[in-house]
Amino acid sequence: MEWTEFLLRWIHFLAGITWIGILYYFNFVQTPFLATELGGQARSALTRGLVPNALWWFRWGAMFTFVSGVLILLLKLGHGTPLGSGYMTRILTGGLMGTLMWANVWFVIWPAQQVVIANAERVASGGEADPSAAGRGARAGMASRTNTLFSIPMLFFMGAATHLPSLTEGATSGYWIIALVAIGLVEANALIGPGAATQKPLTTVRGTIHGGLALTLVLAVLQLALT
Repeated sequence: MEWTEFLLRWIHFLAGITWIGILYYFNFVQTPFLATELGGQARSALTRGLVPNALWWFRWGAMFTFVSGVLILLLKLGHGTPLGSGYMTRILTGGLMGTLMWANVWFVIWPAQQVVIANAERVASGGEADPSAAGRGARAGMASRTNTLFSIPMLFFMGAATHLPSLTEGATSGYWIIALVAIGLVEANALIGPGAATQKPLTTVRGTIHGGLALTLVLAVLQLALT
């Protein structure tokens, strides 16, 4: 079990660093650059040249992170770690957000970006622009910023699972109800956000980071209080 768990964790770390590193590149570097005058001039070339390669590493990093994480959890459960323990409470809190992030990558961001890339290729070849591309790109951007928000508490609770055992000895059903509602509302805003008012905090790097820190604080306080 020691070697199996270690190798799975190694894969989990490698894939996770690849995934989250590219996520942060997209949101902290590329997107702000594309909003500048120079970035606007380079948008088509970046979309056709750099973005497809980056998205390959991005989505497969997400897949390997997700699969290795599930296998680690199954290994822990199979060797007697109680589902209601403090460790499982902390790791499943992070894992829930990680699972939503993985789903956003594969079922929201990647399908939308395929439309955006195909549109850029078509326009560069002299064809007509796809009128749906802008909307699909905006939806992918919102899902990507939501993933960036989720990554902050996700990494906190993944680290806390082993290194901050005093956070909780095992959460109550009350914790899970409130946590699921809070996390679900953030995800729902990414998928079906009702308007600009709720999406505005995620249109800036600062707002996205502040949102992630706020969700981390809320979930941490809940774990301390509802044990």
